[in-house]
Amino acid sequence: MERVLRAVVLGGLTISLAAGAQSSALGAPASSVKAGRGTGNVADVPPLPPGKSTILGGKISSIDRVRDQFVLRVYGDKPMKILFDERTQVFLDGNKIPLRELGPADHASVQTTLDGTKIFALSVHILSANPTGDFEGRIVDYDAASGVLSLLGRGSRDELRVRVTKDTKVSSEGQAARDKENPGLSDLKSGALVSLVFQADNHGQGIAQQITIQAAPGAAFVFIGTVSSLNVAGGYMVVLDPRDQVSHQIYFNGQDPAVAALHAGDNVRIVAVYDGTRYAATEIAKRLAN
Repeated sequence: MERVLRAVVLGGLTISLAAGAQSSALGAPASSVKAGRGTGNVADVPPLPPGKSTILGGKISSIDRVRDQFVLRVYGDKPMKILFDERTQVFLDGNKIPLRELGPADHASVQTTLDGTKIFALSVHILSANPTGDFEGRIVDYDAASGVLSLLGRGSRDELRVRVTKDTKVSSEGQAARDKENPGLSDLKSGALVSLVFQADNHGQGIAQQITIQAAPGAAFVFIGTVSSLNVAGGYMVVLDPRDQVSHQIYFNGQDPAVAALHAGDNVRIVAVYDGTRYAATEIAKRLAN
């Protein structure tokens, strides 16, 4: 299983800062947001809008409690009007607070979705100070011209976007370190597994301070451990490394004769290549139990 993908939790608050466009792929169903103040009757509250959510970081201002909307000023983009109502959850430094306490904020992360053609706030996370944190995931895209690095964490549809600057340090660890001694920005390629440390600036934009490349597409890895599960039909196995108790999902060719002799509980040594989405076995060998 990829050793990636833990979202950043700061004081119980998951931080994902994105300075980008709303998810236009959601389509535009009829809006379920009612104008004006809610009645407070639970039966009158419609279900949350369906579809993909996008997380935007910025500064909250101009809160209009008559129209139930506020303005989010995202660095590098025009101000956005965002609707809210009784369904919107609000957090301050990770602690849930009443919706009535929503106020102007210099540092906020807003989880949004499209409700018809309008942007609706599913949740608002406010920080009293500039957020910092770390993230592990797979690179979706790196735009060298703008310095915007887009990543996805495992099992998440929310995209994290941070800005890479001339001061961002890039390094490698493990197999990646042996493959390339002096990594640079050119190694930030789609599919690469990375971990990063970031900090938000005063505009809510995430700035990458340190990026560590864990696996680059085409890199070979050696896995030694115990087969904890074997799915021949699916063409993959899960190998538990006893040294750090981390599990790795490794795909294989079902026609490989070595697979036919495998069973759960076997000790194995596997050479696999990371192809940008998964580990694919090129050599499989059973080992004698210690």
